Amino acid sequence: MEKYVCLICGHEYDPEQGDSDSDIEPGTPFKDVSDDWVCPVCGATKDQFEVKE
Repeated sequence: MEKYVCLICGHEYDPEQGDSDSDIEPGTPFKDVSDDWVCPVCGATKDQFEVKE
């Protein structure tokens, strides 16, 4: 699964880890993360993330 990185602060969303602070289970692909989810570090919206190369 692809990792995504926040364009604002560089936080990385790793689908293998999910985001326990937001109740996103490990194994959740980024496309399945709720559209109202925000970066846990800076609060950027989901559309401010791009695939990590």
